[in-house]
Amino acid sequence: MAWQRPDGRKPYELRPHSFYPNFTHFAPGSVLAKFGDTQVLCTVSVTEGVPKFLVGTGKGWLTAEYRMLPSATQKRQEREFLKLSGRTQEIQRLIGRSLRATIDFEALGERTLTVDADVLQADAGTRTTAITGGFVALCHGISRLLQQGVLERSPLCGQVAAISVGLLAGEPFLDMNYIEDVAAEVDFNVVMNHKMEIIEVQGTAEEGSFSRQQLNQLLDFSEKGIQQLLSAQKAALTSPNAGIADWDTLFPDFCNI
Repeated sequence: MAWQRPDGRKPYELRPHSFYPNFTHFAPGSVLAKFGDTQVLCTVSVTEGVPKFLVGTGKGWLTAEYRMLPSATQKRQEREFLKLSGRTQEIQRLIGRSLRATIDFEALGERTLTVDADVLQADAGTRTTAITGGFVALCHGISRLLQQGVLERSPLCGQVAAISVGLLAGEPFLDMNYIEDVAAEVDFNVVMNHKMEIIEVQGTAEEGSFSRQQLNQLLDFSEKGIQQLLSAQKAALTSPNAGIADWDTLFPDFCNI
């Protein structure tokens, strides 16, 4: 029996998505990213100095932290304090790896960018929303540093977005919500850059297995979804209310994307 999407979307359709830049006042970069009922607040902070292994190299660093608010899900979750769950650690490492792929750390200098992803409401896809929204917040943070004269040139050298995809009743579906995510036989998270090159693929069969043909279908769906998200990011960043440096200044090495 074919899977019927609860919200009536086609298998290849994204959930309604939007970015609300400058959502907070004090962080150099911030955005509220919404994918369906999933909402993630992404902020970017900058500090002088780098981890010990980079001191004296002239290179900067980017790290990420991910948390889910207690009321983000139907059942309240306990806050994570000194000991982070394995899931939280794995997700924030994924966010960090994905966003580091967009930065020329020599151009950043010995500074550390911290991307905070706080899940306000979870309906699946929180990690991919954090990456996609985190990139928008990162651009705002870099723009602020350029405008303040902290940076001479933009260290941004790429664009990145992420999406979830899975198999339901043996067929591929893009950008699953919670009902679909828990029912999926196969669940993937895919991260790509503006060249449609893969940065990371996380995937597993929750039950049974999947074929090479199905894997190709999942990647095809992911690529189409990410292309749309890259366009949505650019639209959010170049809107009149975005308040950022112009696109060519932010991305001097690939301003034609």
